[in-house]
Amino acid sequence: MAFPKKVRLVEVGPRDGLQNEPNPIDTATKLELIDRLGAAGLTYIEAASFVSPKWVPQMADHREVMTGLKRRPGVTYAALTPNLKGLEAALECGVEEVAVFGAASEAFSQKNINCSVAESLERFAPVLERAREANVRVRGYVSTVLGCPYEGEIAPAKVAEVSKALYDMGCYEVSLGDTIGVGTPLAAKRMIEAVSRDIPMEKLAAHFHDTYGQALANLYAVLEEGISVVDSSVAGLGGCPYAKGASGNVASEDVVYLLNGLGIDTGIDLNKLAETGTWITQTIGRPNRSKVGVALAAK
Repeated sequence: MAFPKKVRLVEVGPRDGLQNEPNPIDTATKLELIDRLGAAGLTYIEAASFVSPKWVPQMADHREVMTGLKRRPGVTYAALTPNLKGLEAALECGVEEVAVFGAASEAFSQKNINCSVAESLERFAPVLERAREANVRVRGYVSTVLGCPYEGEIAPAKVAEVSKALYDMGCYEVSLGDTIGVGTPLAAKRMIEAVSRDIPMEKLAAHFHDTYGQALANLYAVLEEGISVVDSSVAGLGGCPYAKGASGNVASEDVVYLLNGLGIDTGIDLNKLAETGTWITQTIGRPNRSKVGVALAAK
């Protein structure tokens, strides 16, 4: 199949990346990161996570982040809202779009959100209903689509089942996450093929972690299948607190470099993005996991 002509990058670094840091990052740094990403051309930025500060203290300033943003025209600033309480708080902050997250693995669902997959979907129903009332779009995430730290390999049919439930519930787009980064290209293709039998390809996104160094290869494989939305994190920030050893998301800089080489339009300034990756990793004292970012910084 032919590659898409244009790909939309969903930048999850400010939320998914920073919430996995061992210590909270100050609000001013988060706001500057978000602004720099917007200046680099990112048009979709997950800015905050409205979860309990008790469980995720790194996201305790979600209100301050969402209300302190310098909003750029044409940029969507989204937030994760796993329950109705989180959604109401996000709506008070003027959120434009929210996301809910489930899993294709029963064991991971229990570890991550303390309930079964079916129960998690039931919890999302009132969130979707309230979001519709507020005219706010909802994006759905499915974790562990290519493997689980507790169950091992995950059947594509299970991924398709959970994805379809989220889509039927009203999620306009479903992001498929290789949370622990164990997937390989053929497995990624088979998973996408299974899910796309029930959901149009243009309503799907790829969210791959790079634990085993396969994220870019997996992305190439699903781009061939027709995927045109990719989740990534500047400098490869991130991880998963419930998956020991899992590294960050695929680096946004590396994805843009790949897409540029394929002649696919992203609208993103790679040099500005790489400078942002260098800045944030130096600021928080973390290694830059973007090979492209490191290479450009050395020039």
